Amino acid sequence: MARARVIYECQSCGFQSPKWLGRCPDCGQWNSLVEEAVTVDPGARGGEAGPAHAPSPIDAVTADTDRRLRSGIEEFDRVLGGGLVDGSAVLIGGDPGIGKSTLLLQAVAALSRDGSPCLYVSGEESEQQVKMRARRIALGASSLLVLSETSLERILEQVKAVKPAVLVVDSIQTVHTSAISSAPGSIGQVRECSSALISLAKKSGIGTFLVGHVTKDGAIAGPRVLEHMVDTVLYFEGERGHSFRILRAVKNRFGSTNEIGVFEMQEAGLREVPNPSQIFLSERPLDGSGSVVVPSMEGTRPILVEIQSLVTRSYLNLPRRTCIGVDTNRVALILAILEKRKGMNFYDKDVFINVAGGVSVSEPAVDLGIAAGVASSALDRPLDPHTVFVGELGLAGEIRTVTRAEARVAEAGKLGFRRCILPQGNCRQLPHVEQPELVGVVSLEECWEILF
Repeated sequence: MARARVIYECQSCGFQSPKWLGRCPDCGQWNSLVEEAVTVDPGARGGEAGPAHAPSPIDAVTADTDRRLRSGIEEFDRVLGGGLVDGSAVLIGGDPGIGKSTLLLQAVAALSRDGSPCLYVSGEESEQQVKMRARRIALGASSLLVLSETSLERILEQVKAVKPAVLVVDSIQTVHTSAISSAPGSIGQVRECSSALISLAKKSGIGTFLVGHVTKDGAIAGPRVLEHMVDTVLYFEGERGHSFRILRAVKNRFGSTNEIGVFEMQEAGLREVPNPSQIFLSERPLDGSGSVVVPSMEGTRPILVEIQSLVTRSYLNLPRRTCIGVDTNRVALILAILEKRKGMNFYDKDVFINVAGGVSVSEPAVDLGIAAGVASSALDRPLDPHTVFVGELGLAGEIRTVTRAEARVAEAGKLGFRRCILPQGNCRQLPHVEQPELVGVVSLEECWEILF
């Protein structure tokens, strides 16, 4: 006979305890253990066993991953690896109000234009509210079905009746099942509801999008196992002060995790940005010190971004080092190299570095650009606005080669830049490039002779 008992489960990591604890011993979070009722059946022997299935040779297994559903939104399809694979489960997270619902509504509306039924399940908004958003962004598709429901059993019932090609659940934290007595959004509810929806997607071949809330740290709320269960994890990033949004893949079983999609939020919804370099450089000052342009690789696509540096006198005992869009530790390393190799002093100066447009760059290939921008601001001498910088900076002051140099140079030439300062090793590999002019350097000494 089944009996009920009470456990306390951490809402951050899923740790279970027979008694309440103020601090989770697994993840260290305070006041995260919540009381949940669990039904125990001693006679239960696990889930229902399916028919026996003999193992097959891997050469005899057929897999058609080339068949993908394409929405026609190139930035969205690129991040997915070329489109949505049948039966795949995609988890998308982002800050509240960043545009997750708008993006998915536009995507499924585009996917349903060929007549394939798509089901959009909203647990946070009514059908009328979804219609108001669709009207605002001028969407219309008779094959796009809308359902306002939070019960897992009713959602599964409608999915089996409609048999859509694409299913969107917005959001998974609002869905609950009657099999568990805990509140919606708890660890147990999120785990069980996600498992049921993903299992249905695999069995029926329905491409499924799950929208997930994020914590104050930016991670997707709920059990970490949720990210392991799905095939693709996407993060929709951006800042409230900027209109640009970046869709980034951190896990993708059917494509690369290095691709990003750039969108611009407008009154009529999200508009894809096919040439983000031109947008990011559109308001760049041409005669200001500390401004440099660097080509950064985002997946297979180079993007030119502006890095602004400001070096001012500090009146604090500990000068400030403020970095937005770049790694603070990397900047500290570059400042140490400039002090040791070029005799520049920053012990009494505040250093501020910002990547314009709200994007982030993390690869070492932007080191030379950061160093040139900091020196330009410290000396108050503007750099040539038609020059781009590529190169990794070593501790001895040497300029090291970078990957995908030809793609970076080609993007700079496409946008009208006349000169590119890059490592000598990369310059020797590109003798056929005529525009822009390539200037190879091996050390900071050579670079400084050219710039200052």
